[in-house]
Amino acid sequence: MNNPWLKKNPFMSMWLTAANRAAGTASGHAMSAGRSQVAAARAEATRQVLEFWTGGPRKTTGKKRR
Repeated sequence: MNNPWLKKNPFMSMWLTAANRAAGTASGHAMSAGRSQVAAARAEATRQVLEFWTGGPRKTTGKKRR
């Protein structure tokens, strides 16, 4: 006798496919946001290190008029 619980269910298959697609999309968006935040933090840290070691931004004074 065949077990009815082991039969393929096309509705379950479609539901799992859609759920997997949604999870993949959410994962992709989360990874993208994480990468952009890491890049922004890295750029800010580099800016701060360079500013520290070079003495910070210097104000340029224009030529004095006579």
